[in-house]
Amino acid sequence: MDGKDTDRPVTSRRPALWGTVAGAVLTVLAVLAANSGKDTVAGTAPGAGTTRTVAVTLAGMRVRPARIEVAAGTVLRLEVTNSDARRHDLKVENGPATPLLDRGETRTLDLGTVTGDREAWCTLPGHRAAGMTMAIVITGVTDDTGHEGHSTAAGPDLSAGFSPGWQPRDADLAPAPGGTVHRTELRAAHTTIEVAPGVKQERWTFGGTAPGPTLRGRVGDVFEITLVNDDRRMGHGIDFHAGSLAPDGPMRTIEPGERLVYRFRAERAGAWLYHCSTAPMLQHIGNGMYGAVVIDPPGLPEVDHEYLLVSSELYLGTPGSTAQVTRMREHTPDAWAFNGVANQYTERPLKAKAGERARFWVVAAGPSDGIAFHVVGTVFDTVYKEGAHLLEPQEAGGSQVLDLAPAQGGFVETTFPEAGHYPFVDHDMRHAEAGAHGMVEVSD
Repeated sequence: MDGKDTDRPVTSRRPALWGTVAGAVLTVLAVLAANSGKDTVAGTAPGAGTTRTVAVTLAGMRVRPARIEVAAGTVLRLEVTNSDARRHDLKVENGPATPLLDRGETRTLDLGTVTGDREAWCTLPGHRAAGMTMAIVITGVTDDTGHEGHSTAAGPDLSAGFSPGWQPRDADLAPAPGGTVHRTELRAAHTTIEVAPGVKQERWTFGGTAPGPTLRGRVGDVFEITLVNDDRRMGHGIDFHAGSLAPDGPMRTIEPGERLVYRFRAERAGAWLYHCSTAPMLQHIGNGMYGAVVIDPPGLPEVDHEYLLVSSELYLGTPGSTAQVTRMREHTPDAWAFNGVANQYTERPLKAKAGERARFWVVAAGPSDGIAFHVVGTVFDTVYKEGAHLLEPQEAGGSQVLDLAPAQGGFVETTFPEAGHYPFVDHDMRHAEAGAHGMVEVSD
């Protein structure tokens, strides 16, 4: 199995919090009694000569019990059972590991005589960082190993240049294709992408890009998506917010090499998010598994330019590592971005001409932040948010910002009055100054 977490083993789970924890809570589990299991005594002295067998359960992104206390010199055996619908394994620090276990499977790990603290964890990418760990603690021994905290490194240098040959993601949104049935294949895989000037990062992707490919259609159209899991290390699923159907089957996690067909009818107009449906979703979305579906409102007029901008946070480092996931939970991104790459539309501005009308579709992918989308030097005369017009051109009012919570979407329209350079930003200036900005270059 090549999805092993290579972080330094951690025996203390007390990360210092920088701020409000923004990670989504997947399952709330009580920590069970530490002395679970059956002891069989081979001698009379505690510790030396004692054999202990402990029943261990893998479920709900947790290892239960989360802590086992044993006397030094104890011979320890773990009877490991996976009771989850998803496959898991258990690796003991400097010791044995189970294979990937299907639901209901059990394996026994013989640790031999234990003399020092150890940690055990699920090796699937991101599971250890999400809390799927167990501490084996020798009683009477002080833990002096410290703990692994979060990264305090500064974000990427946005003044640096992109690598030779780099190309921005095309922000132009193509019109809805003809026909009423749209078939697409999305392949889940790990892809290395330049996410900021000179910074390359492994991303978890749909279709090799983050965001994934944009889908577009009209009310009543049917979308048939074939999801193929090319990721050899972990399972993935997919959730299209534009559809309405029971999630049990189409949103299930598929294992490496598997595929499924997800079919939905777009009954409502809007700018919709899609994303990986596999837990922990904070990590899967935060590492790039998201995209947009645009369903045109009936009677949508043509404009000179349509752009699609998906906003998101960027968390650098090894995907699924303890350091990266700590930053996700503490809500301390390294950068913010439009269409997955910080600063790309400042380096390569969007193009328009004076007097032309532009429509900006915006989707907030998060996973934790929304957006206050603003174009400097313009006033929006049209605002469409979450399936409804809030402002139309014939009205006297104007708008300065399209405000979206995570997973929301919509569009705004404006006409560029004259030639010049019109920055667009997330008006949360922390985000704008750390990558969530771009430029529209308007010529005569």
